[in-house]
Amino acid sequence: MFKPFALVPLGLLGIAAASVCAQGMPVEGPASTTAIVYAESKSNVPLDPQSLQVQVNGHNAQVTGVEPVTADRAQVAILIDGGLRSSFNLQIRDIQQFVNGLPPTTEVLIGYMENGRVVSPVGFTTDRERLMSSLHASIAIPGLSASPYFCLSDFVKNWPASNRSARFVLMITNGVDPYNGAPTLMNQDSPYVETAQNDAARAGVAVYSIYYPDAGFRGGRGSLSGQGYLSQVGDATGGMVFNNGSIPPVSISPYLDQFSRAMKESYLVTFMAATGNRKPNTMDRLKVKTSQQGVKVHAPESVHPGMTE
Repeated sequence: MFKPFALVPLGLLGIAAASVCAQGMPVEGPASTTAIVYAESKSNVPLDPQSLQVQVNGHNAQVTGVEPVTADRAQVAILIDGGLRSSFNLQIRDIQQFVNGLPPTTEVLIGYMENGRVVSPVGFTTDRERLMSSLHASIAIPGLSASPYFCLSDFVKNWPASNRSARFVLMITNGVDPYNGAPTLMNQDSPYVETAQNDAARAGVAVYSIYYPDAGFRGGRGSLSGQGYLSQVGDATGGMVFNNGSIPPVSISPYLDQFSRAMKESYLVTFMAATGNRKPNTMDRLKVKTSQQGVKVHAPESVHPGMTE
């Protein structure tokens, strides 16, 4: 239905114009920024905050806070590719045990990647019984997700508002991007994968993944391409990929244990990112190092200055 134009007072027009101009103006000055950092320790020692060095766009950034990720501040989204092989149904018990083993105050979501989006009947909740009711067998239709990266982008951009500051995603998928031509190691420059990793980094989400074959792929170059993309997204967001080559794991329980350990050894690192003359929503290069012996840090490769808990 056609709606007539409404008259707007000149004062309001001026305010609106000023707002639009402000959105396009460069942002100046340092901005308090928070990133999730996984401190992988060989001897299970906690991270020494004094050992951290943070750089944004090659410039040292002042670290103002280092806090362990606690259960009541964490959200974990388990995203299952709807096109996984039917053998994945044998892994459901492992997922149940993993979720029930998480601290009771950690919010968990179980979603299925279908047609470029994530379907989650329950959403984030601490109600484990209700959550288990949403866990079901794989439909095993080849390519049902459309693209796991379309699903990831849509999901992180629409992450529900919450006062919880530690966001983790665990994708279970073959990682193949069917929209970027032939899935080979000679064609590994996908704009859709890059968009997904940037969207996740901008939302402050650490993306982990377990490689599991799709019903439509039988190993070979496609599986290597998918694993390469999953590794790329993990590196870009401070996460990682767990795999057993192109062979489906007998059990994903060891990978779930590694993911659980990574979350327990994660920290919220807050620092002052010097923005200088830059446009809003620009992603800046991030590098986090530690001088602590026996500790390796995994951090996002880029960050959105001003993103805090």
